[in-house]
Amino acid sequence: MQKISGKEISREIIESLKERPAPQKILGAILVGENPASVSFLKKKKEVADELGIDFRIYEFPGDIKNDDIRKEVVKLAGNKKIGGLVVQLPLPEALNKYYAVNAIPREKDVDVLGERAIGAFYHNRNLVLPPSVATVEEILKRQEFDLGKSNVAVVGLGDLVGRPIGLWLTGKCGELVLLDSKSDSNVLIRADLIISGVGMAGIVKGDDLKEGAGVIDFGYYYSPEGKLSGDLSLGDEPDKLAFYTPTPGGTGPILVAKLMENFYKLNA
Repeated sequence: MQKISGKEISREIIESLKERPAPQKILGAILVGENPASVSFLKKKKEVADELGIDFRIYEFPGDIKNDDIRKEVVKLAGNKKIGGLVVQLPLPEALNKYYAVNAIPREKDVDVLGERAIGAFYHNRNLVLPPSVATVEEILKRQEFDLGKSNVAVVGLGDLVGRPIGLWLTGKCGELVLLDSKSDSNVLIRADLIISGVGMAGIVKGDDLKEGAGVIDFGYYYSPEGKLSGDLSLGDEPDKLAFYTPTPGGTGPILVAKLMENFYKLNA
């Protein structure tokens, strides 16, 4: 079984980006409230941006901000010519409409590919960049020399950041594709050669319930009340039955950040 090191893969991507001139634009990130996972992700993004010489700025807003107000802030930042890329860090507080916020980001500055214009172009294979989660899966599968065309693939969790864009990208590429939400019957996972999960619910994917030789790409992030970070995958009593898996932390997270930076370079080339 191979434990995939996201840190090693991200390091290779970052070193490759260092060979190119850094964009002379600001990469902005909007943080609403104090979600611990969001704060952690933004900290890592800033560390990588600083290493690359990118001007990364975090714009913080209170968790009780109104829909119209956060939309106005996104519009204002997106219209700033000095800003070459903009991220609305998800999840937003439940009272806010995330689509209302992210749709204010123009396609040419949408490094996360979350706005409807960027998503629409991605759907038609016309967007300049891939969603970071899709690019992460593509990178891992390429390195594993994984043959999608002959494989049964299951995507667990259909959120906007992970499951939905990955499911869209996989359509037509697999032998069989099954899309599951957190309440779906997990018994179908025993048939899957590859499981991609992004629910954010610790242990929802159990290694003991998977087939011999399956691979797992885990995007799930869950913080326990004690502050312990874990992913969707629980290896169980037979961890060696898997061909490969991404650990949490240290798996998909670092690659996601590197791919986000790669998108920023591409959009500002």
